[in-house]
Parts: sequence; C-alpha cells; structure tokens
Amino acid sequence: MAHAKAVDAPPSPRPAKTGAGGNPWLVLLSVSLGVIMVMLDGTVVGIANPSIQADLKASLSDLQWVTSGYLLALAVFLITAGKLGDLFGHKRVFLIGVGGFALSSVGIGLSAEVSDIIPGVSPVGMLIGLRVLQGLFGALLQPAALALLRTAFPGEKLNQAMGAWGAIIGLSSAAGPIVGGVLVEQASWETVFFINAPVGVVALAMGIFLIKDNRSQTMARIDWLGVLLLSGAMFSLVWTIIKAPEWGWGDSTTLTFIAVFAVLIALFIFWQSTMQKRGGQPLVPLSLFRNASISIGTVLMMMVAFAMFGAMFFLGFFFQGVHGLSPLEAGLRMLPMSAGMIVASPLAGMAIGRLGPKITMAAGLLITAFSMFLMSRLSIDASFIESGIPFVLLAFGMSPVFVGATEIIVGNAPERLTGVAGGVQQSAMQVGGALGTAILGAVMAGEISDKLAGYLGPAAQAIPPAQLTALEKAAAFGAAPPGLPQQIGDAVHNSFMDGMHLAFIVSTCIAVLTAALTLFVKAGRKTEGAPVHMG
Repeated sequence: MAHAKAVDAPPSPRPAKTGAGGNPWLVLLSVSLGVIMVMLDGTVVGIANPSIQADLKASLSDLQWVTSGYLLALAVFLITAGKLGDLFGHKRVFLIGVGGFALSSVGIGLSAEVSDIIPGVSPVGMLIGLRVLQGLFGALLQPAALALLRTAFPGEKLNQAMGAWGAIIGLSSAAGPIVGGVLVEQASWETVFFINAPVGVVALAMGIFLIKDNRSQTMARIDWLGVLLLSGAMFSLVWTIIKAPEWGWGDSTTLTFIAVFAVLIALFIFWQSTMQKRGGQPLVPLSLFRNASISIGTVLMMMVAFAMFGAMFFLGFFFQGVHGLSPLEAGLRMLPMSAGMIVASPLAGMAIGRLGPKITMAAGLLITAFSMFLMSRLSIDASFIESGIPFVLLAFGMSPVFVGATEIIVGNAPERLTGVAGGVQQSAMQVGGALGTAILGAVMAGEISDKLAGYLGPAAQAIPPAQLTALEKAAAFGAAPPGLPQQIGDAVHNSFMDGMHLAFIVSTCIAVLTAALTLFVKAGRKTEGAPVHMG
C-alpha cells in the first residue's frame, strides 16, 4: 500500500455574499434547475414508455434503447466533459449543456414529424438518436454543476450544500413519474420532453447572471489520446452490457467486445501513468484514486445505481400493464418517494456531518435492501399502502448513499480536478444503471420464459411457437394482448410478477453487499484550504 501524502489543494476564494455569481445558495439554485431536467428525464420515461410503445409500435428492445442509448452517451462522455469544464470553465460548459439538452428534448418531442422528412428513418429510430444526443449534452452539464458547487461553497459547508442538492435532485427525480403521469394522461408522451424547454430557458438565464465562471489555472490542453482510449473503452463496456442479453454472454461477439474493453482500458491506464510520470496533463490523474474513499465511493455509486435503476425500470409496466392504472395513477403511486426525498436528503447531509459517511451510508443501504425486499413481495393487486411503504423506505435509504458518495468523490478531490471527479461520479452512476437495466432485464426475461409455460399449463402445448414467443415479449411489458382468454392473460401477468420479484431480490442482495463495502470508507472531513490526502 502506498504511503499517504498530502497534496495542497489550490485555495478557493471565498465566494462573495452578493453580486453576480456571489451567493453560493443562488449558485445551487441555478445549477439545480439545469440538472432537474436530466433527473426528470431519467424517471419520467418509465411512465411514458407504455404510451411510446403503443404510439410508435416500439419493441421491448427499442424501449430499452430509449433508456440505454441515453445512458451510453452519458457514460462515454462524462469524464471527458468534466475535463472540458476544468479546462474551459465550468460555467461555459454548464450553459452549453443546458441549452443543448433543452433543444434536443424539443427534438425528441418532434421525432415523429422529423422522421417523416428524413428518408429511411423511423420515428422510434429518430427518438433513440435524439436521446443519445440528449445524453451527450447531459454529460456536459452534470459534472460541471458539481464542480460549480464545490467551488462556490466553503469546505465546511459542502455537506449542507450536498444535502440541499440531494433534496432538490431527489425531489425532481421522484417527481418525474407524477409529472409524466399528468402530461401523458392529459396531453401526450411528447409533452414530457417539451417541458424541458421552459426549464432550460430559466436555467440559462439564471446561470448567465448568477454563476461565477471558473477554470483551472494550471491546465493548458486536453489529452486527446486519453479521450479516445477512454471513450472507446467505455463504449465497448456499455455496448456489451446492453447487447449481451441479445447476443448471449458466451457468444463470440460478446467476448470480443469484452476483450476490446480490457485492451483499451489497459492502454488508457498505461498512457495516463506515462503522462503523469512525464509531468504532463492526463485526462484522469491516477493519483486521484490513491484516495481510498474516492475509489470506494466510485464503486458504491456504481453498485447502488445497478440496484436502483435496474429494478425501478419495471415499475411503470407493473403499475400500468399488470395493475391496470392510468399514467397519472401510476405516477401518484410513487408520490411517497417524492415526499420521502424532500425530507430524507437534508437529513442525510446532517447525519453524514455528525456521524460520518460509514455509519450513515451503511444504514441507508440496509434500509434500501429492506425496501427492495418488500417490493419483491408486491402482489398483482397491491394497495397504495403496500407499495407506498417500500417507496418511503427507499427514499430514506438511497438519500444517504447519493449524498455521501457525491461528497466522498467530489468533496475529497483537489479543487482543480473537481470537474474530472464529478465526471467519474456520474460515469459510475450511468454505467451502474446501464448494467442494472441490461442484467436485471435479462434475469427478468429468463424468469418469464421459464415460468410462462407453467402458468399456461396444458394450453401451452396448443400454442404455436411464434405465438408463444410473442406472449413472452408481451409479458416483458406486463401487458397481455387484448382478446385472449382470461387464463392466458393471467399467465402473462403472473410470469411478469415472478420476473419482477426476482429482479428485486437480486437488487436486495446487491444493496446488502454494498452496505458491507461502506465499512471501508475512511473519508475525513475537510475545511477550506485544508490539504487533500491522496493515498
């Protein structure tokens, strides 16, 4: 183990109390508005998916790409985007990200109309392409937002800022299903993307006047070879995660992409180490990960996103397809999570400040595991209370983890590397989410395939193979095709429930394992101007 050494972080100027970009709490509000768009889109799509599927005749694979294409773009570009902020100024990069995200959102809402004038492009293909573009702009604004917060707040107040940040972001994320339910039911699925336009305009206006620009004074260029190697490695990894359930995990194509990822990431690490030894400016200084808390926090964020986003992907289909609720009713079912986030995130920030990240995050993950376990016991006709209790617990379980992991990764990085640290944190979340969506999706599909024939009973022998395959695909949405006998509809719903229950059980196990990992976190609190311990 390398000996710890102290590296003096460049002193951050104390933000002024007034003036353009002076008040740190106004900076928090400004950057939160931009990131709210990203978080809303991350959860609102789950409610909109059934309507998108019906309107555009999308397959399950198409809908997974609507989510995974967005995650792929985020995961590939986040660290590079963080470095761009460090180099050219986080305010500038943040504003470009906000504007681009809002414009691409409008394009998504118009995807059907745009595809009509582009030969050979289907509406769902256009939607997926614009979701990828949206992910690229989201990658620009997320690490820049965290870096702006890190610079605006003195070290001793960073926990409070992260707690408030968590409350705002958590609320917007949890409110997504409700907002989406209202818009889909009262208007159309396109409006869940159009709503980003006015939010983006307000975020741009506030950002221009309230945020003070900042950039590294020591960085002069971008490590383009590092960008190429890391982007290629991240693309190979996430592409493999998304496609492996279709190809097969033992297929030669899957193994080839895994090998490409391994080679590229090894070359990237070698190149970053070489640049650092020569006194250059590597894309990701490897010394950042000598801090055990930053390394562990990155793994924590990945595992938590795996458990949460992977399992939550199916809830929209459960509430609307199996439970028979309208989009608005499905959104209201998630209201307990929204209310829980408002309360839980500020409390999480205070608890981490008093008890430290180890105890607080471990307790949060155990609560999360219990919540996931309760979700694995939901019945087809679960009441509001039966689903609401796990959602409240999930809010109080996840808040300490997201607040704590963000503080650990970004708060312990040298200020000149806050953009890179923010990119690492967000990349870990997106890769974990893509892993969860793909792997838990494969687990669920396999369970549905195994159980559907059993629920059909002797009737399965009379169903042609092609029709049985179509039923399996319908079961993945939780929706039985209309006009079929009641027995077949019940079999589709029951097999979906078995698949969803298994996905939540896997998420429960992941949360418990992650709780054990928090015992190795040794993040010390820093005050303004204190050395950053690397090693």
